[in-house]
Amino acid sequence: MPEWIHPGIRAVFFDAVGTLLFPEPSALAVYADLVRRSGHDVSEAEIRERFVAAYRAQEEADRAAGWATSEERERERWHRIVTTTLRGVPDPDACFRELFDHFSRPTAWRLAPGAENVIGALTRRGLTLGLGTNYDARVWPVLDGFPALDPLRPRVVVSAAVGFRKPATGFFREVIRTAGCGPHEMLFVGDDIDNDYEGASAAGLDAVLFDRQDRVPLVRNRINRLTELIDPPG
Repeated sequence: MPEWIHPGIRAVFFDAVGTLLFPEPSALAVYADLVRRSGHDVSEAEIRERFVAAYRAQEEADRAAGWATSEERERERWHRIVTTTLRGVPDPDACFRELFDHFSRPTAWRLAPGAENVIGALTRRGLTLGLGTNYDARVWPVLDGFPALDPLRPRVVVSAAVGFRKPATGFFREVIRTAGCGPHEMLFVGDDIDNDYEGASAAGLDAVLFDRQDRVPLVRNRINRLTELIDPPG
């Protein structure tokens, strides 16, 4: 198996949601619970279908805008996703506010299996560690709840603050600047093939796709477990 963190790598940056952090309970479960409490009758399957369609529509809108973003745009983006997904509930704006606040709390998230061990091992190796996320300012209170991620906190790159979302080259330029080394000396680890893997690769970084459910077997540079970064399977 490849040695992902070879001697030429000086910095490792991680994606946040879907790589180091996962909603707990799942986003679908949280949405479904809110719908039930609102008295609206819609199945989880329908909620999932609406969410995926709404999310993709906003991705296309951001692509058309050159991936430009801001805190205002991120709030608007999630407002459109939520209100489209939960259309028919009595007060969609109130639902949006509740969900937006919910996902700003550490208690809404869990740390990925193996993440603490990986970050500890990489820290002991003396590598520069950081986070590169398409989340917004809510990432900061979430990080407060996970001391295992403290080694990443000095170098957190948030798209809403940078002005560009992944996979924009402008976002990864800021990642490179924050790391303080050349792109060829960096590894980016994330779960999204377009935003993380292709985006980082196009900017000249080494990239590894975190494909924990084996969805894209044709991608050569991928892992199923974060611990493969420090202990590749034989």
